[in-house]
Amino acid sequence: MAAEALGVRTPPFGESVGKPAAKPAVKSAAKSAGDAALGAWSCRAPALAPDRGAVAYVSDRDGVPRVWVRPLRRGGRARPVATGPEPVAEVSWSPSGERLAVLLTPGGGEHTQVWTVRPDGGDLRPLAAPEGGSAWFVHWTGRGDLLLAAEVAASGTAEALLVDAATGGRETVARGPLLHPEAVSRDHARVLLRRGPRGVRRMYVRELSPEATGPGGERPLLADLPGSTGYGVLSPGGETAYLLSDAGRDRAALLAVAGDGRPVVLAERPDAELDMFALTADGRRVVLVWNAAGRSELEVLDAPGAPEPLETPERAGGAGSPARRPLPPPPGEVVTSIRVSLDDRAAVLTVEGPAQPPHVVLCDLETGRYRRVAGAGRIAGAVDAELVRLPARDGLELSGWLYRPPAAVGPAPYAVFLHGGPEDQERPTFNPLYQSLLAAGIGVLAPNVRGSAGFGRAFREADDHALRFRAIDDVADCAAFLVRAGLADAARLACLGWSYGGYLTLAALVTYPGLFRAGVDVCGMADFATFYERTEPWIAAAAVSEYGHPEADRDLLHALSPLHAFDRLATPLLVVHGARDTNVPVYEAEQVVRAARAAGVPCEVLLFEDEGHEIRRRANRVTFVRRVTDWLDRHLTGVFPG
Repeated sequence: MAAEALGVRTPPFGESVGKPAAKPAVKSAAKSAGDAALGAWSCRAPALAPDRGAVAYVSDRDGVPRVWVRPLRRGGRARPVATGPEPVAEVSWSPSGERLAVLLTPGGGEHTQVWTVRPDGGDLRPLAAPEGGSAWFVHWTGRGDLLLAAEVAASGTAEALLVDAATGGRETVARGPLLHPEAVSRDHARVLLRRGPRGVRRMYVRELSPEATGPGGERPLLADLPGSTGYGVLSPGGETAYLLSDAGRDRAALLAVAGDGRPVVLAERPDAELDMFALTADGRRVVLVWNAAGRSELEVLDAPGAPEPLETPERAGGAGSPARRPLPPPPGEVVTSIRVSLDDRAAVLTVEGPAQPPHVVLCDLETGRYRRVAGAGRIAGAVDAELVRLPARDGLELSGWLYRPPAAVGPAPYAVFLHGGPEDQERPTFNPLYQSLLAAGIGVLAPNVRGSAGFGRAFREADDHALRFRAIDDVADCAAFLVRAGLADAARLACLGWSYGGYLTLAALVTYPGLFRAGVDVCGMADFATFYERTEPWIAAAAVSEYGHPEADRDLLHALSPLHAFDRLATPLLVVHGARDTNVPVYEAEQVVRAARAAGVPCEVLLFEDEGHEIRRRANRVTFVRRVTDWLDRHLTGVFPG
């Protein structure tokens, strides 16, 4: 889709649209912090070499995300691994140390491919690259260079695969809609599979041996418990499945399910959700990452007894039960990825915070000491986030992260930023847009409205189907909180959001016309009917549990679609989209632009031809941040035309 289709010229790098109104100079420290945040590069998705002699990770330090390898010996210098011009999303090191698995995003879009390459950059080859579909890898199986991977065809049907990275040979071990392979036992006798749509996912163990019995040799886990299971691994021998699940409870916990099917709770907290975990190769240790009101806390679960399995129903709560011990706070507020070494003595993490770009940290699991191995440090003068809580009009407690403009005296202009998902969560992570807005004197409230993850299953399901109208009300309640607390000027509020947050922005603008002075819709849905028609088939199938069925709930989805209420739109709007977005296709943006202009509402567009649902290239990210900051600066801190 060309920019001309939207009737707009995408400005060159660094060019602003229109002349900003005069305003007082921003304090130099805040501006320096904003500029530094805008130019910062990240390091993500690290993987340790089997001998712990080096770490591979994904970094955009030269502009495009690609694989880098850094030796961990003193003085070791990081070097890029040649994987071609396409952006890289993830990397994993084989147990033999001879190969890397690399997840590529051709053209910067949403369709991904699995390739393999040697750590020195040689022998780059595709392993799974379906025409018109996507592929991804899960993990190395521990037997040679065999990789558990998956492909999703253009039709939406998925296959779980065992792929030999050395020869390219492949075996299909499972097939079906909304299928995600989670793990395979070391002897390849069992595979753990996840099936189902968002919010109601289920786990199954499939026997791969020829003598397997039952329909497809597959049995469900936690079948009779309400809730969802998002992630799981198998013990080395495959006898026990370790699951991250809220099945039968409100907050996600670590459960173990052995041969008899009875779940055992290994770790749970009343004040936090389990965010992720990593099991060591011998199955005797688990590293837990808790989400405690948005910040990360780490623990180690050690099994004092035999390595297989870590826990069984017979041992639950007894003398041989695993022992939990906390690790020191990580050097950043949020851990976004974790992997453990083959010898179970170390973990490699991605850590970040509001003033810290994503960076790679090595943790000694015995001593709890952290060591930064890749990435930049804290940005001087950057603004930290403050956790705030506020009531919705129906009494439900909401929360959010507040970023106060450093030069504010009295009520200031504020932007309410809405995350995607909706079952995502706003956390105190690094966001260059926030720091840029703060440098311009614009504060930010990034709330977790109902439907967000991280606060329990009941909160996550509180916006399903017709309850979504209440989530739209939550946006207005967040704006009211800012004004009531004396933080924001009621005449200088903006609303913006990404993906589902873009939808929620549009919905709030038409439900509460006049509340916001400016809006920014980034990759948002405008009409559920056209979204269901044009998105990837598997995305449409997975969304039904959240939004409703496109046929059975047609009237509800029509009422929830902001496009059908654009006669109420009164707020100037900036629309941002990636032309290669197949998650929320660019047609949604086209409809918004046509309807806004037909209603006589000022509407500008920023279209990235080489991006999809995310902005992966640093130059494009700089353009995005500058354009959004300029848009809100003109409407919130200057003199609004008319």
